[in-house]
Amino acid sequence: MNRIVTAVCAMTLFVGGVALAETAPPPKIVFGAPDPALAPAGSYSIDPMHTAVVARISHIGYSFSLFRFGTVAGSLTWDPKAPAQSKLSATVDTASIATPVPGFPAELSGPKYLNSVAFPQATFVSTAFRPMDATHGKVDGTFTLMGKTKPVTFDVTLVGAGPGFGHPRMGIHAETTINPQDYGLPALFGNTTGLVIDSEFVKQ
Repeated sequence: MNRIVTAVCAMTLFVGGVALAETAPPPKIVFGAPDPALAPAGSYSIDPMHTAVVARISHIGYSFSLFRFGTVAGSLTWDPKAPAQSKLSATVDTASIATPVPGFPAELSGPKYLNSVAFPQATFVSTAFRPMDATHGKVDGTFTLMGKTKPVTFDVTLVGAGPGFGHPRMGIHAETTINPQDYGLPALFGNTTGLVIDSEFVKQ
């Protein structure tokens, strides 16, 4: 009899546990907000799963082609009380370029264009953060592509910051332009290429 009672109690607890699991509320989603104070001071890393680096290049004067680079890494030192003291560095694997044109990514990363074997990465290293207001600023730095380094300035907008999914995070939108011929790319690319970056940084 005791064994029967024990088995019934165990089954009741199991069923009750399953019922509780099925009715438990889903994890709370905390949305980010455009407030830099919601990203605490510290070291952050780029979240590659929520980052897009896009080059916007003229298609011989007819339209603009968008090339996306899929492999990105970087770090940010951030303090919302002293944003001008922030530091940023980022790298992009040039061979990770993608385009809807079949076979074109391999050609673009080959010796005729980006020459990814000889120059596997493009890099950006900040030299100054210049806040304009709470959610806008300019980030000056050096951009290196195909072994050539030039100064560039990104216009940056804070999209959102907050507690994230257990680790604080902040997301930005940034844009700049470069002259491809400054880096040794052919005249086919024109003299203005837009670089558009949407990225999230996660506190370490």
